[in-house]
Amino acid sequence: MALSPKSPRPSPKVIPVFISRLLYKFAFEHWSMICYQYVMLDTDTQIALACRTWAFEEAKAVVKRLNGKTPAKGFVLFETGYGPSGLPHIGTFGENCRTTMVMRAFRRISDIPAKIICFSDDMDGLRKVPENVPNKELLAANLGQPLTKVPDPFGTHDSFGRHNNARLRAFLDTFGFEYEFISSTDYYKSGKFDETLLKMLAAHDKIREAVIPILGEERAATYSPFLPLSPKTGKVLQVEITGVDVSKGTVKFIDEDGTPTEVPVTGGNVKAQWRADWALRWYALDVDYEMSGVDLKSAADISAKIVKILGKQRPAGFHYDLFLDAKGEKISKSKGNGLTIEEWLTYAPHESLAYYMFIRPTSAKKLHFDVIPKAVDEYIQFIEKLPSQDDKAKLENPAWYIHNGTLPNGQHSPISFALLLNLASAANAQDKETLWSYIKMHKPGLSPDSAPFLDRLAGYAVKYYEDFVLPNKQYRMPDDRERKAMEDLAARLEKVADGADLDTLQTEVFAAGKENGYPKEELRNWFQALYQVLLGQSEGPRFGSFIQLYGRDKTIALIRKGLSGDLAKAA
Repeated sequence: MALSPKSPRPSPKVIPVFISRLLYKFAFEHWSMICYQYVMLDTDTQIALACRTWAFEEAKAVVKRLNGKTPAKGFVLFETGYGPSGLPHIGTFGENCRTTMVMRAFRRISDIPAKIICFSDDMDGLRKVPENVPNKELLAANLGQPLTKVPDPFGTHDSFGRHNNARLRAFLDTFGFEYEFISSTDYYKSGKFDETLLKMLAAHDKIREAVIPILGEERAATYSPFLPLSPKTGKVLQVEITGVDVSKGTVKFIDEDGTPTEVPVTGGNVKAQWRADWALRWYALDVDYEMSGVDLKSAADISAKIVKILGKQRPAGFHYDLFLDAKGEKISKSKGNGLTIEEWLTYAPHESLAYYMFIRPTSAKKLHFDVIPKAVDEYIQFIEKLPSQDDKAKLENPAWYIHNGTLPNGQHSPISFALLLNLASAANAQDKETLWSYIKMHKPGLSPDSAPFLDRLAGYAVKYYEDFVLPNKQYRMPDDRERKAMEDLAARLEKVADGADLDTLQTEVFAAGKENGYPKEELRNWFQALYQVLLGQSEGPRFGSFIQLYGRDKTIALIRKGLSGDLAKAA
């Protein structure tokens, strides 16, 4: 590879000719070296570097930040954050899932060791009492205390912060995330942040100047990057810092009882304000990558300014967009208009949620119950493709990022989730064993043991059907055109051999519609009529697939019930 002779050069009218030639020579040599290094890479790495998925683009940004060198600490550090004033939620899952995907992409293009830390801001003061906890009065009596000093309302740990940290780790372990847990309290108290805190103290005024432009007039007048802990009450205080002594490493303030007080910034006697705290972590831990929500972009920019003041560059990372409810409105915990992770996992496997987190992370997406079946089926399509794809195609497949390139045993499903839902609807299934009775007739070699993922899907399909499909079923009688076409379809199926293949069945469904008043442009209406009359819903998978799974004779009987009005009457 060589630099093209047609590559644009700086105009000599603007830049002296000799400078222009020097710039061109530097560009040629620099580009040639890049090309040489690329050619020297093994084929797998070249394929990975050519991949343009967002995860690989983020991984390349990490490589660029490192200038191709191993950091002094000996590894690349990816960070996720957690606020333990509440329990882990769907956003916690999303950030850890996406960060894991970027780390997997990084490991594909670099041999520098890499790891993820999950940092819990458990030294933060309790600002309000959560709604979803017992013994609220216990928390109310400890407002302002660090979360690791607030009594545990659940009675299982020595503090509310430790309880939520344990829940976080159990949460992450459930999904098999690779991470190292770090407690903010432990790092402040042990002195691991002391050196950086003293550096921040020396740059106190510069840090203030970086932050106050985004604050209101009253807040700006008293802002300091430090929140002292009261020696008397132990509370994290939102008070004015009245003095800074760099030589002594201390800050001065008026304690809650009106007493002038001076404490060192080291040893856990202060906590950094949250923007400064974010920068503190980036600097002290030498974080190389951290993503965050688009709602935190301005905060991240301020933290980046603070890190630059301290003498380092901000981590690589991007801002993912937030989820919307069914109406397209921003999800709010207080409104309760979103979908919780517990709700998603009631009706679908966590792998499908990981897939939903992978697709278009920088675009706002709706997060409500209706998106679940589509997400499950799209995930199924990708895991079915992955084993037979070449290396390049695999890296374009979301399943590669979810499973680190290798599917677990039994992670396949020859039957779509939508088809399982329709089967549950037609069979009025109340348990997954009912669905398996049909699956085994259609696929004799399958069983819950040989296809554990399909077995999980069957259970989810029954639950989703019971809670969302069944309550909304609306059967109707067919009109004249629909009746004629359905009668023809039943007659055609009677002539088809039992066990006919999918193409044969689908052809008969199309023919029954086309030959009974449904031209090509109206075939969608024909399929919709089948779903509404026979299943009590407006859409579904390919009807030929349904016939094949439900059975030819049972489908004929279902059509007869729909034509007679039995289905509509029963509803």
